[in-house]
Amino acid sequence: MSWQLLPDLASRSLGGGVPYVSDELFAAGDNLVTDAAPSFAARTFGPKGQVYDGWETRRRRVPGVDHAIVRLGAPGIVRGVVVDTAFFTGNYPPYASVEGVAVDGYPSPDELVAAPWAPLVPKSPLAGDARNEFEVTDPRRCTHVRLTIHPDGGVARLRVHGEVVADPALLPGVLDLAAMEHGGQVVSCSDMFYGPPHRLIAPGLARVMGEGWETARRRDDGNDWVLVKLAAPGVVRIAELDATHFKGNAPGAASLRGVDARVSDVDDAAAWFDILPRTRLQPDTRHRFPLPDAAVATHVRLDVFPDGGMARLRLYGELAADALAALSTRWQATSRA
Repeated sequence: MSWQLLPDLASRSLGGGVPYVSDELFAAGDNLVTDAAPSFAARTFGPKGQVYDGWETRRRRVPGVDHAIVRLGAPGIVRGVVVDTAFFTGNYPPYASVEGVAVDGYPSPDELVAAPWAPLVPKSPLAGDARNEFEVTDPRRCTHVRLTIHPDGGVARLRVHGEVVADPALLPGVLDLAAMEHGGQVVSCSDMFYGPPHRLIAPGLARVMGEGWETARRRDDGNDWVLVKLAAPGVVRIAELDATHFKGNAPGAASLRGVDARVSDVDDAAAWFDILPRTRLQPDTRHRFPLPDAAVATHVRLDVFPDGGMARLRLYGELAADALAALSTRWQATSRA
């Protein structure tokens, strides 16, 4: 899957924040991690000038650069970064760089400033009023990233796309195996006309229909689907199919199937087993189904019939016997030590 389709680890809805900025005289650094796309209203002036939906520093009169440190909502491997300068035209930075670090616990701003930062994106030219995209190849996990602008200016949003690497020491015995914050990942889907399917496994409840996954209207005999790689192999005990906000466009029915990719090929149709048989759904309803006879799965496929939208998919269950050891191995393998 293209890194642009991976979740934004810095987003506010996942728990991202901006604990430190070197300067934010014109616009607050917190705007960098706002989930909504940046907006702009011309000739909207406040006490410090035109109001911008982004982070903007004062004009430098001495040598130097400005920094914003972003706390990721979940630790993870960064695969790509977007430095979005939307609506910044005569005041965007000509260059930017991005660094990463993994820090245990809950560091203070001063501790973050002094942390051993490592490069993710070298000093690179930026275009104004544009999405500046940069692929990242560092395989180590990060808890924070630092955006440096050279020498000053404004950035609307910082998107940090990547894969969650959950700390096994913080996982409960029974957990949502599909949750993004635990390391669940959407690896493919049939259609994402109205938005990326990883919204299905985002934290919290969807506040509006636009925070879920919705497909285009089908005009054939097929159906739409999403394939989720679980955070770790496990047994799903309760499935939650949340169609909240979807009223005239909810699926008529849905099913869940699983496969254990450790012993079978995901592409082997015969290896898949039923978790939830095709079941009727109601519009604007949060459905919960007990699953007493489930087997161990590494991947789960949600099929909706024939199309429509879903707000959230939750797959509550228990880790397989050897899963915690595998998670611990990955945690160590992605260390920056």
